[in-house]
Amino acid sequence: MKVVTMASLIVSSTVFLRCAAVAFTTTRSHSGREIGRRVVRRLSTTTTAGTGTGTSNARSSTSESPLMGRATFLLHARPDDSISSSKKNHRLQMTSSEEVSEEESPSSSSSSPTAADSEQYQNRNNIRDQIFSAISADGGIKVTACTVRNMVNDMMIMHNLTPVPIDALGRAVACSVLVSNGMQDEQVFQLTVDGDGPLRGIVAISSGRGEVRGYVGNPMIGEMSLQEAVGKGVLKIVKNHPSWPTPYNGISAIRHSDIDRDVGAYLAESEQRSCALAAATSVEGILCKAAGGYLVEKLPECDDETMGKVEQNLATLVKKDGGDTLPTNLLLNGVSPYEICEIILDGLDMQPLQQIEPVAKCQCTEERLFRALRLLPRAEVDEILEKEDQIEARCHFCGKVYRMGPEEVEAKFAQAKGDPSKDDEVDV
Repeated sequence: MKVVTMASLIVSSTVFLRCAAVAFTTTRSHSGREIGRRVVRRLSTTTTAGTGTGTSNARSSTSESPLMGRATFLLHARPDDSISSSKKNHRLQMTSSEEVSEEESPSSSSSSPTAADSEQYQNRNNIRDQIFSAISADGGIKVTACTVRNMVNDMMIMHNLTPVPIDALGRAVACSVLVSNGMQDEQVFQLTVDGDGPLRGIVAISSGRGEVRGYVGNPMIGEMSLQEAVGKGVLKIVKNHPSWPTPYNGISAIRHSDIDRDVGAYLAESEQRSCALAAATSVEGILCKAAGGYLVEKLPECDDETMGKVEQNLATLVKKDGGDTLPTNLLLNGVSPYEICEIILDGLDMQPLQQIEPVAKCQCTEERLFRALRLLPRAEVDEILEKEDQIEARCHFCGKVYRMGPEEVEAKFAQAKGDPSKDDEVDV
């Protein structure tokens, strides 16, 4: 029997259906591939609609040094240093339960966390996944660090990944949780690395509460460099929230093909965020022994003295790590995200903001599968059922397989109401 599968069953969340690509594919049927292209075209039209779009076509100003953008800052000076206090507060935003107002920001306190206070952030030998963020006392530098080894190993088992895809997905996941840190719980950040290499793309999605999912296009490729596996192409960013009328879309060229430096270049050029970003993994066989990274952001209130101190501290961190895949050696040696932040903010009176334990969580359901099915013309659905006698779809985020027979599909179509492309009208 020919089996039609569903590539990237989107369906990450109800509102996010408009921001990700859904496609039906088949290894045996040309008509299945054509259906996939039609659905992608329909959804891509929705994705690019709206004005919230950032594009970066400028040539990278970074050198080819592996430390550039990781241990040094991209975009030192913001083009507009007169950012309003409301935007400043937005940058310092944490989860709704821990939101910090400008009057109550950490800069109003000059005391470093005590040993008793820091105990809650400790993560001995990085035994659990953790995202930790902190800010300098003067409010000039924010640092977020993470370890996601357990989650990457779970995804490795889920997707049956070989070492290179493990490294690629691990870096993408680390970048997504770092950039999404501080967003509202319901807000979603999607990173898509759309390269022309044999990896055939990477997708990582993270919410403000630390719920993560992701996949690679080709989970089983042989030994090669990460750069060769990723190839050249474009980096796509989507940010969304249930209350937003349209998602924010950004795009930039893939220049380095190592994921973290490309994400850092995107943040600097497209979002004008002066930052240093590093994310990497340490893979032995089919076991990820370490995965994580850090994001250092220069905020509008940062002065030259603070900036100089942070750059010195980053140089110290590079020496402590001693490798070219920052910060995996530190993570392998048991240095926790809290301690990485301490190194980077040494001498700047570090003030903790929050910690989150990220989890791999897929939101696919049979209802979301049917919603994607409704985006196809009914005649094409009937054609699939006539040839295959069922609809079979596999979620690319978690691997779960869904099957629906002709009677079930007919019953669901009879009950369906509203426009499946509009979140507030759908009723499946």
